[in-house]
Amino acid sequence: MHKKEIKTVLISQPKPTDENSPYFKLAEKYKLELDFRKFIQIEGVSLNEFRKQNVNPLDFTAVIFTSRFAIDHYFRILKDLKVELPAEMKYFCVAEGTAKYLQKYITIRKRKLFVGERSISDLIVLMKKHMKDKYIFPCSSVHTPQLTDWMDENSINYSKAIIYNTVPSDLSDLEDKKYDLICFYSPAGVEALVKNFPEWKNHDTAVAAFGPTTTKAAQEAGLTVEIEAPKPNMPSMTAAIEHYLKNISKGA
Repeated sequence: MHKKEIKTVLISQPKPTDENSPYFKLAEKYKLELDFRKFIQIEGVSLNEFRKQNVNPLDFTAVIFTSRFAIDHYFRILKDLKVELPAEMKYFCVAEGTAKYLQKYITIRKRKLFVGERSISDLIVLMKKHMKDKYIFPCSSVHTPQLTDWMDENSINYSKAIIYNTVPSDLSDLEDKKYDLICFYSPAGVEALVKNFPEWKNHDTAVAAFGPTTTKAAQEAGLTVEIEAPKPNMPSMTAAIEHYLKNISKGA
């Protein structure tokens, strides 16, 4: 197990705009040096690429949103198609933050909105009460299969709409940098590291992964994952990191 003292941390996400972010509080408490770096880039598909999928947004009674990217690019496509969704359309959002972001495009109080607590499992619980709806799932070309697997297993009438692609960022600027801890938040983030640095191994660097699919991707890439989130007593990445730091200080 990685026992080296953690002082430098690379967060593979954009820097938070909220000055009260838990990451900043964690850095202050444990005197950490944090670097934030996007490991992945989002590229929206063109209208022609969307049309080739033969998916008509008006053929569905419900739409599923699991990210803000999906919301932005779906409504971009709708605008390009000059399509307005009917008032009776149902919206299923994975979490409160996603639902609030939806207000950028629709008046929520006039719509049928169903919001999960934070996970795909929560979303599935809501969808079980609406098994007969016809769902459209705007998503990336690379996405967690938990939701689509469940819909397949339960013969849900749905179609995926690939509206953006997730591609690795150019991380060459990190080549000469070393970190005590690197935090991953998606399989695509792991893929980005491997694509940029195929020979890299985390011998002297602890690895943190958010979500089981990210952990699996990291392990399949030959990395040793020492921090996993979320856990029942560690619902966030910052909570998991703090738990790890406390164990190191205790010599656990």
